[in-house]
Amino acid sequence: MSDRREALGFDTSVANPARMYDYFLGGKDHFPADKAAADQLLEAVPQTRVGARENRAFLQRAVGFLAGEAGIRQFLDIGTGLPTQGNVHQVAQAIAPGTRVVYVDNDPIVHAHANALLGGDNTASILGDLREPDEILTDPETYRLIDFDQPVAVLLVAVLHFIRDEEDPAGIVARLTATMAPGSYLVLSHATGDLYPREIGAKATKAYDRASAPLVLRSREEIERLFDGLEPVEPGLVQLSRWRPDGDLPSANGLFGGVATKVR
Repeated sequence: MSDRREALGFDTSVANPARMYDYFLGGKDHFPADKAAADQLLEAVPQTRVGARENRAFLQRAVGFLAGEAGIRQFLDIGTGLPTQGNVHQVAQAIAPGTRVVYVDNDPIVHAHANALLGGDNTASILGDLREPDEILTDPETYRLIDFDQPVAVLLVAVLHFIRDEEDPAGIVARLTATMAPGSYLVLSHATGDLYPREIGAKATKAYDRASAPLVLRSREEIERLFDGLEPVEPGLVQLSRWRPDGDLPSANGLFGGVATKVR
């Protein structure tokens, strides 16, 4: 186990992005530091709550597509966040019982909740850091449930914008996709500064100065490059509410999302 994973700890005085996200979704698994940072972000970008809900809905639509039309039977969800309604295994297994899901997060609170609420014969939760993809890929629980010789869906939903440029987000994605068999899929959503005035983006990133990870807003072009080597699934990289909507389009938010497949 690496020094970073050994150091993963429990400090309620420091805001955590997963617990802030729980607050945006109306959950109860957060602490005063999380609420303070989240309220600062809401003051700068009141649409954040809408964005969090749309991000969750995008994830569910993408998983439904993958388990249904694409026939995927194994999912690796990295940066899963705290369990809530419509988790990945619930959506996928409602379509294809027996679908296998591994959840990954670097927050011990998320890990504890996931172990208690998401565990089962075909699901597992591991404590891991996206910055160290090899440790995720070689974890015994990953190997127990995921066969990388068969198509797999890797989910990086609202997590890469917490990776600094110097931590090489594109390299992390490339390492994960290199392991995937042809016919696999990548699901990705990411915050952007393209859709708001620059001063609003600056206020949004400042809110995460209180958190355990920064918020790195990237342009649509920068986010699109994270899919390099993969074939986009229609409609490509779009605002979340516009990815295969199943109802009326809600108001715009500051995230792009898309799904792409590994052809060879």
